[in-house]
Amino acid sequence: MSTPYFFGYGSLVNTATHDYLDPQPARLRGWQRSWCHTGLRDVAFLTAVPAPEQEIDGLIAAVPGADWQALDAREFAYDRVPASAAVQHGLDQTAEISVYAVRSSHQDQGSLRHPILLSYLDVVVQGYLEVFGETGVADFFATTQGWESPILNDRAKPRYPRHQRMSATETELVDHHLALLEARILD
Repeated sequence: MSTPYFFGYGSLVNTATHDYLDPQPARLRGWQRSWCHTGLRDVAFLTAVPAPEQEIDGLIAAVPGADWQALDAREFAYDRVPASAAVQHGLDQTAEISVYAVRSSHQDQGSLRHPILLSYLDVVVQGYLEVFGETGVADFFATTQGWESPILNDRAKPRYPRHQRMSATETELVDHHLALLEARILD
């Protein structure tokens, strides 16, 4: 049996948030990122949504021994969806690859009561910067829907459990793209 992989398109792109093996860039065809909220979490977070004409960059990594338990627990608000045929990757062999996505029937728009955490967005952008550079960060912002959701500035007291220390350059990059989007920032 070959080792399965996951395709990460949000915080899982930041390898400082996990220790899964063999992380490498990949591209998911027929999907798009979107901010959403569900009754399972207090805040808005990223999900992948089917979008036939779209593609998003992300990261694949191995799930040793097909032990999905820890990753499924981390991604508890999502369904694990087979995506092998939709993922372009550099592996030498064909691999079983899954992506985590929130069922469309469980998705709501972020709101004042359920904002996007800036500490979460920072982690995502830090990962994209490390893997794909500044062009990849710009592409992340351009290929993600739902920026009308308010963003809670929790940098001083991060609420995201896997938050990371950010450099001044990294926070300036996030703030620059949010300004371009005219995002609503809540203090």
